[in-house]
This record gives sequence, structure tokens and C-alpha cells, in this order.
Amino acid sequence: MLDMGFIDDIEKIVEQMPTARQTLLFSATIPASIMRLTNKFMHEPVTVKIKAKELTADTVEQYYVRAKDYEKFDVMTRLFDVQDPDLALIFGRTKRRVDELTRGLKARGYRAEGIHGDLTQQKRMSVLRQFKSGQLDFLVATDVAARGLDISGVTHVYNYDIPQDPDSYVHRIGRTGRAGHKGVSVTFVTPNEIEYLHTIEDLTKKRMLPMKPPTAEEALMGQISSGLETIKAQVEANDTEKYEAMAESLLENYTPLQLVSAYLKAVSPDDASAVPVKITPERPLPHRGRSNHGHGNNRGGYKGGYKGKRREGGYQGNRDNKRSYDKKRNFSDKRKNVKRSFKIRNGE
Repeated sequence: MLDMGFIDDIEKIVEQMPTARQTLLFSATIPASIMRLTNKFMHEPVTVKIKAKELTADTVEQYYVRAKDYEKFDVMTRLFDVQDPDLALIFGRTKRRVDELTRGLKARGYRAEGIHGDLTQQKRMSVLRQFKSGQLDFLVATDVAARGLDISGVTHVYNYDIPQDPDSYVHRIGRTGRAGHKGVSVTFVTPNEIEYLHTIEDLTKKRMLPMKPPTAEEALMGQISSGLETIKAQVEANDTEKYEAMAESLLENYTPLQLVSAYLKAVSPDDASAVPVKITPERPLPHRGRSNHGHGNNRGGYKGGYKGKRREGGYQGNRDNKRSYDKKRNFSDKRKNVKRSFKIRNGE
């Protein structure tokens, strides 16, 4: 609530409350700004902390996937086919990212909607109702829009963009692995963002396990496996009697192998990966320097900023390089002139 700008309203409410009261303040993390609020709103507060290693539940399996920014969408959708999440949250860094991810998922046949700060409250509540009721499989959100969400049954959390603030990671994956149920979190990390991964691990005291991006063949096998589960569920439901006459007719013309193969193809999604999806690249996060952590190759790290076009505000390096060179050249020329005049005065 504080991140969404409700501090003024909270202060007004507290001012109207009686002096003798019990005040409880809950926060996943307690930075200095929160401590200042406790001194302002509370009298002789007692702080109750959990150990840092318990910031993320043991019921959440945490993974990371190394991928370049333009690869992430295809890798993520292949993971969907392999992991087959029941109910999943996808986090994007910006509103534009959320909108583009939502459009891309819909284009590839996934039941998805997005929420961010530009949505009306009515639209936001409508999307959340659909997600909670199972009408949607994927909810794409920004960190601010997802604050305060209380949704049970979330099996997977996908961090399409690694958060710049490690506390946000704790909030994100806290949406899964609740009430003793198992949960899975997958964080996509570009080569330039590895240090942000290390910062998160330092906070949570847990290492994320590396996950290899699935191949197209593995994604197809995941689709077929999901289709097979659909067939099993239909057979176990014993609600096929009215189709048996048609089935016998089909068996007269086709082999059981042909029929089962055709049905598996029918209940498996088409090759949705062939649908082109454009996700606009985001500006890289600021570089945090090198580290001795043991994740993969650590040779040199990120060496520069955003290299977008100047008219788009991109970093162009030292724009005064030429000017600096001219200054050096002028200084050198002056030194030569001084030496030359010295020689003339000495009759050389």
C-alpha cells in the first residue's frame, strides 16, 4: 500500500484513531523508511523478525534460465508446454512489457490477461475474478499492480524480467508455494543481469538452480503428454458410452494406432511457436560490477550502458571524447611551442 502511494491516507486514518490502541505493522522487509514509520505511528514498538533464510518458503523450487532478451518469450512458452502450470503469474518490469506479453500469449493461444497501473479498477477486478475462477491460466502483472494480491492455487511464478529490487523478488515468488503446497519459480536472466541474481540470493540465503531452456522437441513432447492426460481423464470419467457406436465405425476403417495418434494431435495445441510475437527490448539494468559467485561464466561482466539511438535517449559513451582529444592535442602543441621558444632564446 505504501508503494502505491497510500501513505497520506494512512496518516489521516491514524490521526483519527484513539491514542490507546494496538497497532500492528506487517512488512516482508523492514528498510530504514519502514522503521521511521514505526517510530511515527507506534509507541515502544516490538520488532518480530524471521530469519533471512526463511524469506522464501521451502515449498518453492527456485530456478533461473539464462537467455538473451529476444529469446525469453519463446523459451518461456516452451517451458509452459513442458511444465504445464495450472495457474501462473508472469511478472514484467514495465506496463509496456505487460501489454506486449499479454498480446503475445493470446496470439499463441494461451488464456492470459494483464494488469498494471493504467487499468481502471473495474477492469482490474474483472481480470482478477477471471484468474481466480480458472477462466485464465496466466496473469501478467507489474510489481505495483500485483501488490496485495491474495490468490490461492498459483502453481508457478515466472519472472520474465528479473526485479531490480531484491525485495520485489521475495514478494513475487511469495504468491506460490502457500498452505504447504509445492510451487515453482523461474527467473529469466540475461548475461548482463547475473549480479542481480546474486544479490537476490544474498538476501534470501538460497541458491537458484540453473534450468536449461527446453528444445522444440521437448516442448512438443510436453504438449503430447498434456493431451494424453486429457484422454485418460475422459476414459476415467466413464462418460463415453454415447460415442461408442461412432468409435466402432472408425475402427472398421482405421487402426487403433492411427485413431489414438490423430486424437493426440487434435487435443495438443498447434505449432503456436510459428506465430510471430514482437517484444520490445527494455533498457538494461545498471551494471553492478563483478562478483565471485559461482554461477556460470564470470569473465568480465557487462562493460557498457544502453546503446540505443541518441534521439531515443540511449547512452552514447563519452560524448565529449572529441573535445577531450582536442584539449590533449592543444596542450601538446603548447608544450611544443614552449620548447621551441626556449631553444630560440638559447640561440639554438
